[in-house]
This record gives sequence, structure tokens and C-alpha cells, in this order.
Amino acid sequence: MPYTVTPTALPEVLILEPKVFGDARGFFFESFNQRDFAEKTGVDLPFVQDNHSKSAQGVLRGLHYQIQNPQGKLVRVVQGQVFDAVVDLRQSSATFGQWVGVYLDAQKHQQLWVPPGFAHGFVVLSESAEFLYKTTDYWYPVHERSLSWDDPTVGIVWPMTGQPLLAAKDAAAASWAEADKFS
Repeated sequence: MPYTVTPTALPEVLILEPKVFGDARGFFFESFNQRDFAEKTGVDLPFVQDNHSKSAQGVLRGLHYQIQNPQGKLVRVVQGQVFDAVVDLRQSSATFGQWVGVYLDAQKHQQLWVPPGFAHGFVVLSESAEFLYKTTDYWYPVHERSLSWDDPTVGIVWPMTGQPLLAAKDAAAASWAEADKFS
């Protein structure tokens, strides 16, 4: 099998660690295989869109989700390091309102599975970072929502000092009390 899977404190949010083959020439690993992903994770959803972003140190993107057409995301960092945070927005879940954070970097090649029904965001810790993610549904701007990255009810402990660099939509994100949630 090309990778091992480890549950996080939110059991449906998974860390995937690939088997990396390296020598003096460099390295090789299989970054995605639908059959093995389904077998190892129990998730058999199609991926329909790939996204790639590059951000400078201190940029915080998120916490994003789509209230309709929710997206599952398989995320990884190909350059740099980020702290990735995930919040459970499913009211019927035993972990509703809880969050988990994971460091992802280009050296370890780890990936994070973020299921539909969760808000997702990250802050760049290195000078810059390139972030790739596969999604299980298309982006629909009309359904996109942002949960405030610093909402005290959620209480994410971001590993940074000072204020992050935010997009306007993230600066105006909804508080936990105001945020749309999943049934």
C-alpha cells in the first residue's frame, strides 16, 4: 500500500502518510490512487477538481466550507509549511464544534483528508507555501461560507504571533453563533 492512515482527534479527519522512495537522485511517491484511498480510508467519493494556491508567510486562508454541495478535501503542501485547522460543523456529530490542527510540510509529504461538513483553513508558517487540494464537489461561490478564524467559541490555537494576512471575505467571516451549520 502506498501510505498509512492515522485518525486525528476528529476521527473522520485523517492524516495520510505516503511511502516515499528516495535515493541520491531524489524521491518518488504515489500522491493519489483512488482504489487505495477508498480501501485505506473507507471513503469512496469522486474527486472532481484540483486546486493549487501559493501564499506568503502569515497568510491565513479560511475557515472555508460550502453549505450546499459540501466539499471533501484532500490537502497537501508541496513547498513550505502550514498549520492546517479543521472544524466540525455537523450538528448531528458527536464532535460538533470541535477542531483539530495539523502541521503539513513539503518534507514529510503528508496529506490531510477533510470530509464534507467541516470548515477548513490554514496559516503559512514558512516564507511561502504552495498548497494543493483535491475536492469532491465543484466550487460554488453562492454556497461558500467562512467561519471566523479567531472565534473564541471555537478557540483554535494558531501557532503565530500578531495578526495574519486575510482576504476581505475572511476578515468579514461569520462568528460561530452566526455561521451556517450542517444538520
